[in-house]
Amino acid sequence: MTYRILTVCTGNICRSPMAEYALREALDHAGLGDRTEVASVGTTGWEMGAPIDPRAGALLRRHGIDAAGHRARQLEEDELRRADLVLALDHDHVGPLESVLGPEHAASTVRMVRDFAPTPVQDTGIRDPWYGDESDFETAWEQIDEALGGIVDHVSSQIAADGDATADADAVGDGERSGEGAAQRPVDPPVQR
Repeated sequence: MTYRILTVCTGNICRSPMAEYALREALDHAGLGDRTEVASVGTTGWEMGAPIDPRAGALLRRHGIDAAGHRARQLEEDELRRADLVLALDHDHVGPLESVLGPEHAASTVRMVRDFAPTPVQDTGIRDPWYGDESDFETAWEQIDEALGGIVDHVSSQIAADGDATADADAVGDGERSGEGAAQRPVDPPVQR
């Protein structure tokens, strides 16, 4: 089973690709790369097809990450519904996600990136650096980076829990196929005549 993660910002050229590429690398380093899939999208189509913002791309390169192949995409309902974890970069992204998923589904899959910071933060939003300068991109990077360990730990525990559930289901299935489960099944009482 592949655990699917989707990072979401407004235009998909700054924050969400920074989070996508950084998280993908962190999961690879944790040995989870072959069991996870990380992608990013925007809540709008404003930047569809555009490459990563040059300032975000330069920042990632300084950290040894190549995002040259990135092209902005807008969220699609099917992809959003398949995601096991949806990471919003700022508070204004939550509403569009809830409107697609519905409040109940969103409550089980949507989290803020900074929810995973090592110490609780008062404001879990990561502001859009597009309007600022390199220092704003550095701030966004630092806020993403500090949450990576917590996200990796969460994903690891979810994968382990899914593996345990799958193993339990397989054991029950194997027992039924071999006849071991037959004694545990309720038996209908004999019919009184």
